[in-house]
Order: sequence, then structure tokens, then C-alpha cells
Amino acid sequence: MFSRFRLLNKRPPEPSTGGRLVYAIGDVHGRADLLCDLLETVRADADARRGDQPPLIIFLGDYVDRGADSAGVVEQILELKRDARFQVRALKGNHEQALLRFLEEATFGPVWAQHGGVATLQSYGVEAPENTLDPDAWEPARARLEALVPSSHRLFYCGLELAIVLGDFAFVHAGVRPGVPLERQSETDLLWIRGEFLRAPGPFGKIIVHGHTPRREVQITKHRMGIDTGAYYSGILTALRLDGAEPFVLQARDATADAEADEPAEVAAPA
Repeated sequence: MFSRFRLLNKRPPEPSTGGRLVYAIGDVHGRADLLCDLLETVRADADARRGDQPPLIIFLGDYVDRGADSAGVVEQILELKRDARFQVRALKGNHEQALLRFLEEATFGPVWAQHGGVATLQSYGVEAPENTLDPDAWEPARARLEALVPSSHRLFYCGLELAIVLGDFAFVHAGVRPGVPLERQSETDLLWIRGEFLRAPGPFGKIIVHGHTPRREVQITKHRMGIDTGAYYSGILTALRLDGAEPFVLQARDATADAEADEPAEVAAPA
């Protein structure tokens, strides 16, 4: 005769990363200063937890626009990629999509400028036209940017990934369309979706780790983890450590940032 016992108060296991130590980093938006500080924190944290495989750092996109040093952000990521102590993978954000579109289509300049593209131009030593609303005025800036962007940066922008699946997690820039399998998600949704994804209760097939929609506080729920803390306006850049234990937040903070600055309005994808 067998007795049956029920374990009480036993927590389910934490979601798995497949045995990897992973750091996901939210939207940087030109804040090279914060990225420098955050990477120092990540390196120190990783040094205390090294295993058989190098730690994996996943950037969630939106390296450019709005902040003062987009070029410096990309250069830091490229330098990190050369560090054999880490594996680095980088996702494409909607702002990288806009930059690449401008390099192919100068008349996209007015739209890109509304999304913070002028700051990216300036970081590469390019001035925007005096009338940023005139589509026909942007060709000189486009040509100048094409000439000044280092080839390593251009290869970086063109080689960005759309999604990374690892264990129980999927890493994307913006989110996923509810009800659509991960392998069938559109690039537009992966880079731009907001309300339909954020309002959905889930599940989404995997736990979605994403940026794109800035909030002052990290959002960790059963089915998604949002880590865009609005670095360019809040002065807070966030990384999330995932290693099979409870998720852990690491941050770099700009003590001079305006703690009361408003969160930006949501912006729809350009046509």
C-alpha cells in the first residue's frame, strides 16, 4: 500500500537559461557614460560567478538616438565583443532600423529627426539641415553620415539580430504579438509593438525579455520582463542577470539626472 504526500509551500523551479550566465542590457540610447559604468558592474558581477562557459551579454537594441554619444555606445559594444571573457550578442531596435533607413533614403530624415536622430548625426560629426522638416534638405547629411560612419559600425548595424531564444527565455527588442508563434513574428512587431503585447496576460511560448517601452521601474511578471528604464531621460540604465536563480537587477545611475522627468509619449512605427 502506498501513501501519497503533497509538498506544501514548495516553489516551482526558476526558469532556465540552459545553464548560461546571462546579462540582458536595456535600451542605451546614446548614453555611453552610463553604459561604461554598467559594464564595469557587470564585469565585477560576472567575475564572482564564472562557470564553464563565458557569460553571455545580450543587448536589447536602441543603442542610438536621443543621448549624446551613439557612436561611443557602439564602440564600447564592439570593444566588448573583442573581450574573450564574454560572449556578446546584440539585437536590432527600431532606432537602428530608422538609422539604416535614413542611410538608404535621405527623405526619411524628418521622421528620424523626430525620433532623436539628430543626436546620432552629431555623435558622428554630422550636422542636420537647418530645416529638419524639409525632406529634400537631408541628402547632404545622409552622404556625410555614410562617409563618416566607420565600416565596423556599419557592419554592426547590419548584423543585428531580431530575436534570441535561450532556454525558457526569448530576448527581443519590443515584444511579440500575442497568439503568434515566435518563429512567425514579424520584424515590425519585434521592433515596434507596445500596447497589444503589454496588455496581454500571456503566456507567449517563452518568457519575453524586452526593452523599447521605458518605465522608471523594471517590470518582472510571470511571462515578460521589461528592462528599458529610459536611460536617456531618467539617467538609469539597467541590466538583468539571469542564471537559473531569481532574476537580479544591476543598474548604472546618473546622479545629476532629473528624477521627475516625464516618461516620453509612445510613438507609432513610421510608414
